[in-house]
Amino acid sequence: MRRSVFEGATGSRTIVVGAGIAGLAAAARLSHAGQAVLVLERHSAPGGRMRTLPTAAGPVDAGPTVLTMRPVFEDLFQDLGTRLKDHVTLVRQHCLARHFWPDGSRLDLFDSETESARAIQSFAGANAARQFRAFSRRARRLFDGFDAPMMQAAAPTLPHLVGHVACRPRLMRAMAPLSTLAQLLGRSFDDPRLAQLFGRYATYVGGAPDRVPALLALIWHAEANGVWAVRGGMHELARAVEDLARDRGATFQYNADVAEVIVKDNRVAGVRLADSTQLHADTVVFNGDPRALATGRLGTAAGRVAPQTRHARRSLSAEVWAFAATPSGPDLSFHNVFFRNEAEGEFEAIAHGRSVPDPTLYVCAQDRATGPPPPGQERFEIIANAAPLTIAPTPQETTQCQTRTFRTLAGFGLTFDPAPGRQALTTPTGFDSLFPATAGSLYGQSPEGLAAALTRPTARTSIKGLYLAGGGTHPGAGVPMATLSARHAAEAILRDQISTLPSRPTAMPGGMSTRSAKTASDP
Repeated sequence: MRRSVFEGATGSRTIVVGAGIAGLAAAARLSHAGQAVLVLERHSAPGGRMRTLPTAAGPVDAGPTVLTMRPVFEDLFQDLGTRLKDHVTLVRQHCLARHFWPDGSRLDLFDSETESARAIQSFAGANAARQFRAFSRRARRLFDGFDAPMMQAAAPTLPHLVGHVACRPRLMRAMAPLSTLAQLLGRSFDDPRLAQLFGRYATYVGGAPDRVPALLALIWHAEANGVWAVRGGMHELARAVEDLARDRGATFQYNADVAEVIVKDNRVAGVRLADSTQLHADTVVFNGDPRALATGRLGTAAGRVAPQTRHARRSLSAEVWAFAATPSGPDLSFHNVFFRNEAEGEFEAIAHGRSVPDPTLYVCAQDRATGPPPPGQERFEIIANAAPLTIAPTPQETTQCQTRTFRTLAGFGLTFDPAPGRQALTTPTGFDSLFPATAGSLYGQSPEGLAAALTRPTARTSIKGLYLAGGGTHPGAGVPMATLSARHAAEAILRDQISTLPSRPTAMPGGMSTRSAKTASDP
């Protein structure tokens, strides 16, 4: 048996299961508030989906590649008594992405609406530029309208949201509640290439544009409001948050696989590791897909948590290449998207567990985020959308994926030397192995349907002392959303502990803020 890391600790003892960005942020917040915190991670490094693979040119991101919604991270570091810029170097990307089509057309979008409109006018005419400005206004109105009552709220409810929208007729019109994102974009743009481009943002949360609500147009505003690369790669952000948590007293154990969440009398009592070690705790924060709990992967007692995830549709998976090579062909930006001729056929195929021979491909040229490309080999990540294993139980063979991906890029004139081998590829089966019970899905539950966001599990569970954080939990997928979920979990834990004290103090320990003025929800 291992010696308990909590021996000698006073006060509440908290175990965080998983060192993804939500687990790291929750550990840092709770440690800062005076909790004794132990983080258990089954892998050998922090970051979760913010992972890297080794290459001859250095570690390459094999997950998220950029940071958006920067205020979320600035608030996290500020709540911990420090500043984001003192721990990671962020490089703002003036060019948000470079887009290519098979007909040879190309379009760059920028972090300036004026410059993007100018580029779109050159690309598709003055009317297209006017349509883009109107769409940007809609996306901004939706983001501003739903930030506080949805993303910043710990447990949004349908009655509250209905009341919020009912008082704002312009917001109701902007969200087009009876339309999918694809339908809204079809009405917003005459040029089908622009509808295809902005429909791609549905995949940021694992959805297809013809199946997610028009409300998700707000994702465009999140990106247009600023995109930052982290110097050294996204894993540097994970390391920085881990360092903060350690500095405030948190302990980390890697290669520690949690096999069971121990529950006694409907209260969490600790965890059991795969090597049979039992660790007692008063509180457990589960930073993993809630479906792992619901399907009994962490014991039958925790199986009643998040029951909706057992049968809910899963979001998209992906085929991800991460490698180093010397490119040849078109001039690449940091972010690049190579579109197929028609978007609809690809998503229809994915919905039925099939692939297409010429998928839309995202190509991240990681070394171009901070300056000119280096001589020789560069680091690349290539992503193609794919179905989760719940839809496609038999994944495509690696050789088929390799042919499909690099033959498609060769059609645009883009080739790589040397061509990456199979060790550079992660398939939906690989993601399911890396992140148990996900069925390979990278974004948790599917975002399909207008009420999908309200069916996600929230931080509190039906078991006392067991809390949830991560991309499968409210407010949803993506690095900023997972980071917000950690704040929701930490606040819920501290409030619940205060509520059980004989006399309540007037403020939570540690000085953690509960909401900034700019994100406070309407009364």
